[in-house]
Amino acid sequence: MDSTLRHPKTVLWISAALIVVSVYPVMKIGSEFMPDMDEGDILYMPTTLPGLSAGKAQQILQQTDRILKTFPEVKSVFGKAGRAESATDPAPLSMFETTIQLQPKSAWRAGMTTATLIQEMNQAVKFPGLSNVFVMPIKTRIDMLSTGLRTPVGIKILGPELSMIESLGREIENVIRAVPGTASVYSERVTGARYIDIRIDRVRAARFGLNVADIDDVVGGAIGGMNVTETVEGRERYPVNLRYPIDYRDSPERLRVLPIITASGLPVALGEVADIRVGDGPDMIRSENARLSGWTYVDVSGRDIGSYVNDAQRAVMQKVKLPPGYSLLWSGQFEYLQRAIERLSLILPLTLAIILLLLYLNFRNAMEVLIIIGTLPLAFVGGFWLLYLLGYNLSVAVAVGFIALGGVAVEIGVVMLTYLDQALKRREVERSGKHQALIADDIHHAVIEGALLRIRPVTMTKVAILAALLPILWNHGTGSEAMSRIAAPMVGGMLSVAVLTLAVIPAAYLLWKQRTLLKRKGSINDA
Repeated sequence: MDSTLRHPKTVLWISAALIVVSVYPVMKIGSEFMPDMDEGDILYMPTTLPGLSAGKAQQILQQTDRILKTFPEVKSVFGKAGRAESATDPAPLSMFETTIQLQPKSAWRAGMTTATLIQEMNQAVKFPGLSNVFVMPIKTRIDMLSTGLRTPVGIKILGPELSMIESLGREIENVIRAVPGTASVYSERVTGARYIDIRIDRVRAARFGLNVADIDDVVGGAIGGMNVTETVEGRERYPVNLRYPIDYRDSPERLRVLPIITASGLPVALGEVADIRVGDGPDMIRSENARLSGWTYVDVSGRDIGSYVNDAQRAVMQKVKLPPGYSLLWSGQFEYLQRAIERLSLILPLTLAIILLLLYLNFRNAMEVLIIIGTLPLAFVGGFWLLYLLGYNLSVAVAVGFIALGGVAVEIGVVMLTYLDQALKRREVERSGKHQALIADDIHHAVIEGALLRIRPVTMTKVAILAALLPILWNHGTGSEAMSRIAAPMVGGMLSVAVLTLAVIPAAYLLWKQRTLLKRKGSINDA
């Protein structure tokens, strides 16, 4: 301690150099809202182009289920195509949902992890026209309820015309596919569904004494079907729907020969009074903020969300020109991240202001407050380096860890300054009893005395925190992904906190008191 405080300026320069060097890991660390948690099961949600028939959807679903079931880590597979009888699940027939229940990890192959298993599954079910997405079930359901997206990143294209929205989505899909880290990308074909378009010719219908309402009744009832009654089976009720058999309405050619009875009782073919053709139309119409929208789903692999979205936004801005009236909205986890950053940008300055106020009320001296706050970044050096070495990204969990680390550092700094003040006061009392003035050596010895009194408490505090956090940092159970990121800044920061309290704060305190003593002597000499 004595040798350290003989060169206090050198200590401060070294600490400043450590802070500058820590810029490197800060620049290399990515950002995300929260780390992905391993929920124990996997949700496989591929997407195909619209217009898929029910039979083909069933075939693809059965094929993917059989392939996924062949993995020894898989216990059961259950797939669904289309939407359920629920207003909260407006899924088209082209979107599949397969829940993959896994075996206990003790039964897995040696060296197999969830990420490796997902990669092998992705290669096994890579079919042409199928955009694969493997996600966690609970997290994805929450994301879909809050943002509507099932992938980590989504792009919402807003505008007045669906055709232009689809065209922009195709362009964005091609651009995003070239961005490093893109696992899969699929832009909705909002006008890619196939419809039977029946346009009534009023002139030809009038020749047979038919009006539009008569033809609509036949088309709506005989082709679309109508509920004629209801069957009651116990407490269950089922509607009875009546329409033509499938053999009479399964192609445009057969629809053209469907008979319509005129007022005179003569049958007329539907093709005689209407033009029947197959046309494109929207599979599902979305709107947001009173504007039509189309969504692009992006799955990210091997990169953090923050840097990936920044690169993707830059690429889209350079290569995609938006017409007037159209805009892009980046959503998904990136939206959560943006909200968290906005809130932290308000909360952290407010918290810092409260800490400054409390410190000033405690010391009644602005310089001591500045010593604690000015040396606080050194406490974060160890935390950033450990995050970099472990490959963790900045997230809300990491921010919580740094806030806790800052609290511990400020608390230890307050106690250190209090001990230094008390040691210096004892020296002043001794000198005043001998009617002598305080000299520079007194300040030096007082700082050494006060700092030495804190070696054991600081060491005990550091060891106690490390002993409590190391099991959390190396745990691999459920929820450990978030808990380890809370613990990592604390574990890494404890080393730099020890340097902060035992070297930097005493050195800064020594320089401040020595400069104050010199100014006091200078003013006495001037007098």
